[in-house]
Amino acid sequence: MGRRRVVQDARRNREFEAFVAGAAGRLLHAATLLTAEPPDRNPRARRLLTLSLAHTYACWDGLRGEDPYDRARGQLATRFARSTWRRHHTHPGSPLARLSPRERLILVLRLYEGVAEEQAAALLGLPPERVQTICDRATARLLHPRGTTQAVPVAKAVSP
Repeated sequence: MGRRRVVQDARRNREFEAFVAGAAGRLLHAATLLTAEPPDRNPRARRLLTLSLAHTYACWDGLRGEDPYDRARGQLATRFARSTWRRHHTHPGSPLARLSPRERLILVLRLYEGVAEEQAAALLGLPPERVQTICDRATARLLHPRGTTQAVPVAKAVSP
């Protein structure tokens, strides 16, 4: 019985290492986008990734056909949401820093990760319409930041 367990553990470790080798870069990029940290200095993003991967490893044997990337991404999103929705930690200089943590999370899930609106809504416990509204608002804020649009002077806007 002990030999079988050793073989199973070795197989699980190899599978998980292969998963991390293929997915860690993309997950780290997602975590970096979520935290709005500069790519060269991202301790919060790395911690978020490490905790998400640790959780994924802990439940590896119980995935039973579930995509491990979906599980890790879900953990990343959940951990980010729990740790930052009440505290705003942003790094000026990143365009994403202008967004709230919830807006960043929804944008990263929907636009970077390609998660369906209904799936993102279920993950975050929000109605799909709310996810769409937040995504639209955040996209608009990125495309048209305050202070960059040209205002029409009142004197020219009103004809005599």
